Amino acid sequence: MAELIEKPTRVPVPGGKVIDEYVGRVNTGESAMSVAHMVAPGGWVEPAQRPDFDEVTLVLRGCVRVEHPGGVLDVRAGQAVVARAGERVRYTTPEEGGAEYVAICLPAFSPDLARRDGG
Repeated sequence: MAELIEKPTRVPVPGGKVIDEYVGRVNTGESAMSVAHMVAPGGWVEPAQRPDFDEVTLVLRGCVRVEHPGGVLDVRAGQAVVARAGERVRYTTPEEGGAEYVAICLPAFSPDLARRDGG
């Protein structure tokens, strides 16, 4: 049966980034996938990670930089990137205006599955 998600849950994170989770462990209890809308300020940097989930990042505004073993990708509005489980990646928003994007994780994001450097 179809289920309406009336509103997201805001997930607190440091560094000025805003995460509104629509589907996932926090808002709906879903463990198979998560869907979150994110807004990150310019200059935001996330620690490198080697997550135990696939992550699709669809950029709506600005630029999300993805550092990976093969180089660097600048993913711009209207573009998407897929990072596979076990691949070391680091996300940043290098441009002054920051970025707005949607992240879809399979299975759902959780901090213990992110396996961030230094964590």
